Amino acid sequence: MKTQLTGIVPPLVTPLSDRDTLDVPGLERLIEHLIAGGVAGLFILGTTGEGPSLSYRLRRELIERACKLAAGRVPVLAGITDTSFTESINLAVHASKHGCHSVVLAAPYYFPAGQPELIEYLNDLVNELPLPMFLYNMPGLTKVNFEQDVIRAAMQWEKVIGLKDSSCDMIYFHKLLRLTKQRPDWSLLVGPEELTAEAVLLGAHGGVNGGANLHPRLYVDLYEAAVAQDLAKVRLLHSQVIELASRIYAVGKHKSAIIKGIKCSLSLLGICDDVMAEPFHRFNEPEREMIRTHLAELGLL
Repeated sequence: MKTQLTGIVPPLVTPLSDRDTLDVPGLERLIEHLIAGGVAGLFILGTTGEGPSLSYRLRRELIERACKLAAGRVPVLAGITDTSFTESINLAVHASKHGCHSVVLAAPYYFPAGQPELIEYLNDLVNELPLPMFLYNMPGLTKVNFEQDVIRAAMQWEKVIGLKDSSCDMIYFHKLLRLTKQRPDWSLLVGPEELTAEAVLLGAHGGVNGGANLHPRLYVDLYEAAVAQDLAKVRLLHSQVIELASRIYAVGKHKSAIIKGIKCSLSLLGICDDVMAEPFHRFNEPEREMIRTHLAELGLL
């Protein structure tokens, strides 16, 4: 089985030039930007990557191009979350053919499954998956939490190799830390970057942080300081992460503002286009100017 994944694994935005066309030069610049920043892997087709909003054709193309551009320098993880079991398997097979390290799966997000139903669903998936799998706990969007019984069951399957938690619930996270001691090869990763320092200090193995699209070295340095238990450095870098998040994610009125802010920032940095997948649209000029001001004040522009 694959070795444990540790470090910062950014959830890549999906650079688009229109609603169903990849910004291919932008994807290449983004991947080079992240690898140069020292990241431990690349997670495509997640929430920040607008995965569920993309056509299946585009998802397959993104997998092919990302794996080719990464060229084995870092592992590529592909999101396969879907309301269709068959489409999740189809995408996992495609990811396997093109060299992905593993797949990432949140709970199906239309019909809210009960916990015993989730165990059955995951068992069926594991029996057909060609790659190792990370669970992705994102109850704010899926309406379903991976509760303790589901995690215990999943830990019995060798093919399930870790979990990314984006619940923002640190009590839940502490319970995960205790559970995962039963599987020393498991990777426990945290999504919200505001909690990454605390989580790694307590024993988490890394972060899947959207802000790392913009400033990967900051997040990598924070992770390394937390692993080293260098509390003074952790406090300094954590405050910088909070400052970035409080500025870039606060522009806009809706939940989509986080992804819009990251994409707008990347556009202003000359890395990739900021077209959004429907039903969302890029920031208008007033918001764009606010992002420009924030990037300058953060020393990124």
